[in-house]
Amino acid sequence: MTGPDHDVIALLEQLVAIDSVNPSLSPGGAGEAEIARYVHDWAVREGLSAELVDDGTGRPDVLVRGGRAATDGARLLLCGHLDTVGLGGVTDPLLPRIEGDRLYGRGAYDMKAGLAAALIACREAHRLRLPGEVTVAAVADEEHASLGVQRVLPRLAADAAIVAEPTEMAVGVAHKGFVWVDIEVTGVAAHGSRPHLGIDAIVKTGPILVGLGELDRALERRRHGLLGPGTVHASLITGGQEASTIPERCVLTLERRTLPGETAADVEREIEDLLQECRAADPRLKAAARTVLHRPPMETDRGEPVVRALDSAHEQVRGRPAGIVGASYWADSAFIAARGVPTVLFGPGGEGAHADVEWVSVQDTIDCARVFVAAARDLFARPSAPRS
Repeated sequence: MTGPDHDVIALLEQLVAIDSVNPSLSPGGAGEAEIARYVHDWAVREGLSAELVDDGTGRPDVLVRGGRAATDGARLLLCGHLDTVGLGGVTDPLLPRIEGDRLYGRGAYDMKAGLAAALIACREAHRLRLPGEVTVAAVADEEHASLGVQRVLPRLAADAAIVAEPTEMAVGVAHKGFVWVDIEVTGVAAHGSRPHLGIDAIVKTGPILVGLGELDRALERRRHGLLGPGTVHASLITGGQEASTIPERCVLTLERRTLPGETAADVEREIEDLLQECRAADPRLKAAARTVLHRPPMETDRGEPVVRALDSAHEQVRGRPAGIVGASYWADSAFIAARGVPTVLFGPGGEGAHADVEWVSVQDTIDCARVFVAAARDLFARPSAPRS
């Protein structure tokens, strides 16, 4: 390998070798400061504009810009996250190794390969003097609360965006959202030898669990063409004080995965309807629901120029169309799309996101960078919409 093909793999190896475990997921995790500084310094050495964005938390993002920032040129945003999940049981997680077409290491697949491809593409667009601007947003905290992308978006302007999450080299035009809900069931504490004086909050939670199973089966009937059905599952349950005490409190945490067109308010109504049915069957049930966190789903029209550009670029690089897919996971793309920017997912293939064995395809990573450059060239050649 020579030139950009060599460089994207060399850059990926450097990124994998830097510990960037999200400290919000793993207390004591390294965070993004070191890897952000590396990306910043790499970009400067390569002749690109680079800016560290830090709100004082010590967990910075990096904005890298290349190409020509002409007022009438198109603006393409490439986005990837710097953080990874914990190192867990991964063998030598920070020692990238290549076996055949596979590059192993924590974060290789999710998603330092996509980020490396985006950075090399930005550099190549700059060297080729393409008539538009490519910005790479290398953001912190995607694996937890997506604080990074929310922090940098007010600083960005884009006509189209590609989030370089792994999609097996297909164009992801939709993904699910999610809603986390806590249901608190209140009982009455009593000594285990005098159960008639108490109300068992854990037992009272049972019908709610049954209702969630029924709701999940009902959701099967409403399906999205790319994403399938929405889902609901019980994630956590906590309650009780000790073995000889009737529990006075039980908290059930559930996750509802949502489809485009479904909102957090829709989910809240679903859960309240379920609780009302349970209360009607058991007047002694005291239960209240509270939304803890919600993230919206995303869907981009297949006719958007960024979709057509990626499909065409994939055909140039690989000799066949890319294919259109949906993703069951959530990504930072939803925040970008919510600002009115046509946004898709596109990244290399591999396996092992969040698992003990994680790898990414070397050839996909090389081709991903090539596709990003070709897509930028295509987008920049299209007439731009007037800007207000």
